[in-house]
Amino acid sequence: MFARSTRIQARPSAIDSGIAYMRDEVLPALREIPGCMGLSLLVDRDTGHCIATSSWESREAMDESKDRVAPIRDRGLVTFGGSAQIQDWEIAGLHRAHRVGEGACARATWVKTEPSRIDSAVKVYKSATLPAMEQLDGFCSASLMVNRRTGRAVSCTSYDSAAAMRASREQSASLRVDAARQAGVEALDVREFELALAHLRVPEMA
Repeated sequence: MFARSTRIQARPSAIDSGIAYMRDEVLPALREIPGCMGLSLLVDRDTGHCIATSSWESREAMDESKDRVAPIRDRGLVTFGGSAQIQDWEIAGLHRAHRVGEGACARATWVKTEPSRIDSAVKVYKSATLPAMEQLDGFCSASLMVNRRTGRAVSCTSYDSAAAMRASREQSASLRVDAARQAGVEALDVREFELALAHLRVPEMA
């Protein structure tokens, strides 16, 4: 399984119209493209930082979709009133305790390591970090995406509510420290979002 993420720096005032466009136009259009599994959207209404992620059955399907996806994405950027940074990933792990509901939120953590250590980092995530995160109150799901060429990775953990996400901050920070020590990764950024769309449709990969 693979994913393409588009990090959008939008105008905060355009967030609602951007969400509507992604839900009503982008998601149905992506479902018509062979190999596309689904779409998720994270938004920060205060900063305008948004992340749209599409999931794909294979790298070939993701690569072959580029020409069809580009104009859809460009129209979305106009709606959001912002600029974008695009990244391709391999989905290395995903676990759902239960489906998210209205009001769900998510915390994303970006890390880097030596490309040769990616497999080791994935093992630590699945064997230690993920089971510990699952014990946090309000936990819904967690995913890990990696780029083997660059040694970059991003994990995303969703929670039932903003309150649950806030309550988990201290424990999550401790888990990041433990994971960094065990896997030899360096944290680059941590951000919290509203989970505006949750239709990634990736099967269990824990």
